[in-house]
Amino acid sequence: MVVSRIGSTGLAAGLAALLALTACGAGGGDSDKPTDGSASGAPIIIGMDEDSTGPGASYSTIAGKTIRLAVQDINDKGGVLGRPLRLVVENDESDPTKVPAVLQKLSGQGAKALLLQSGSAAIMQAKSTLTQLKLPAIAPTGVTATLVEPPNNELIYMLANTTADWAEVYCGAFKAANISRLGVLTDDTTTIAALNKSLLGGLSCVTVVATEKGAANASDLSAQVARLKNANPDAVLVTSVGGAFEVLAQNTLARQFSGKPRFSLASIGNQPSSWKLANAGALKGLIFMGSINSENPRTQALTKLLKEKNGDDYEVTAYDAQAWDSVQLLKLAIEKAGGPDDPAKLNAAIQGITGYQAAFGQGNFTLSFSATKHLGADGLCGLSLIEFGDDNKPKGPWSTFQPPCSG
Repeated sequence: MVVSRIGSTGLAAGLAALLALTACGAGGGDSDKPTDGSASGAPIIIGMDEDSTGPGASYSTIAGKTIRLAVQDINDKGGVLGRPLRLVVENDESDPTKVPAVLQKLSGQGAKALLLQSGSAAIMQAKSTLTQLKLPAIAPTGVTATLVEPPNNELIYMLANTTADWAEVYCGAFKAANISRLGVLTDDTTTIAALNKSLLGGLSCVTVVATEKGAANASDLSAQVARLKNANPDAVLVTSVGGAFEVLAQNTLARQFSGKPRFSLASIGNQPSSWKLANAGALKGLIFMGSINSENPRTQALTKLLKEKNGDDYEVTAYDAQAWDSVQLLKLAIEKAGGPDDPAKLNAAIQGITGYQAAFGQGNFTLSFSATKHLGADGLCGLSLIEFGDDNKPKGPWSTFQPPCSG
């Protein structure tokens, strides 16, 4: 699909339709609701707070679909300790004010552990509620370090490298590419506001010469891009939750700022539905923060499974891999704890997981937790910088710089 004018309402409507289809395929209907498979006995209930209609839907529905598939796969193989996993789902729309009620509802439905698949601001609000409920939780696609930092972090965990690690990788990239002046184009969501505070604060290696903001539902970013161009940065970084805003931003930058290096977050690389809405060649040369490495044998195995389930044209993303690993980590913890019913034992079991070989990152990337380490990532091996090709699809690792597998 080629959109000649990104500012039209047709783009937003088209992306909304694609996301709606994704949400339906992600378990919005009974057809994708996991069954007990070959498992028997009393079910183990896992609660998922999934933003399927708010600003985080563009990535949460992708992860949510694979969470359901992972639960089904476990149940088809006999469950956990012979018991089936049962998934109960509520939607907070990435609205922090709705989080306490959503988590209370999941707890009331018998959830023994939670998956927080929502925006960062909403997950931040969840921390105090988790303490009250005494339920451990994993944020599968969380990347903001404050999500797992004190206070109220005793029961919350996340997998992927944080924005602090991203800043280190971006700085390595900027140094390698001789970039010292950076322009930033950002959306106005609360999720990105929290991310920007952490990420941009860590980019001491460059001078941010201009920051322009647009509404998440903007239909035109020409003025913002023109002001960025006037500031004469060496490169532009787009920070957004993805979706229509990201496509609008990249189309506008490609048209008005041709030849200028462009960087982005993980969002665009993990949202294949958005690639289809970009103008022809508009994503060419765009570099994003990625976590999928085709040489990782666990990634290869997961890719094979997801293509068998979703079709050969399915584009596997980091959201898929992190969602898959989150369910596997809960399975391991329940087994270590001897069951799900003692939340203190279950929480301690999560903290006892070390050296878990992840389905994302480089081949030797692992996840480990402890009482003082609630961020699973062991080093920078979970990250890669990926470049888009002529066909508006990721073509592979960026040749100029890749993060070292250390630190």
